[in-house]
Amino acid sequence: MTAPGDFRDRANDSLFTLLGELPELIRNLVIAEVDAAKDWARKTGKDAGVGVVLVLIALFVLFWSVPVFGTFVIAGLSSWWPVWLSAIVVFGVLLVIAIIVALLGVLKFRKITRRTNPVQSIAKDFKEVRDDI
Repeated sequence: MTAPGDFRDRANDSLFTLLGELPELIRNLVIAEVDAAKDWARKTGKDAGVGVVLVLIALFVLFWSVPVFGTFVIAGLSSWWPVWLSAIVVFGVLLVIAIIVALLGVLKFRKITRRTNPVQSIAKDFKEVRDDI
């Protein structure tokens, strides 16, 4: 029995030898596909979790930090600028920070769609086998 990663030249093997090894080859293929699916699910879940955390951080900054920090900065800036201008500047800066963190979260989610789905790989393998028959 050969290991799943053990490849050798089968050009000189007889038909009966190849047919005898077919169940083992299919088993190795199934094991490799299941391992690829597990790896894909683990990476996808990790990226989705990180993306969710980044979006939650953006929401936290936007909805809870704005009143406290904004009031402090507006009070400080109002000594040089009018209060209304200080408020607009602080709001704009915090909005830019929230947008940047949210975009980082969206980029993490886009990373998920770039990976090859193992189910699609299995479907491609079956299609190639079906086309060869």
